[in-house]
Amino acid sequence: MEVYVNDMLMKSLDRADHVKHLEKAFALLRKFLQKFSVKLNPEKCTFRVAFGKFLKYLVTQRGIEANPDQILDIL
Repeated sequence: MEVYVNDMLMKSLDRADHVKHLEKAFALLRKFLQKFSVKLNPEKCTFRVAFGKFLKYLVTQRGIEANPDQILDIL
């Protein structure tokens, strides 16, 4: 799990492991959310994504990579 302020990203190498990781993460979140009266935003929840942008980086099956848009700015 990658966490930054109010964003979380769950990733796993294996699909079967991912389900276990999600179950564990949601169990922990339930305890935390109940204790502090915090809610998740369902509009920001996305499942079954093979790749995407997260905190200006690309998250792919290969791992976390630099975002080409950011590289262009530097070049």
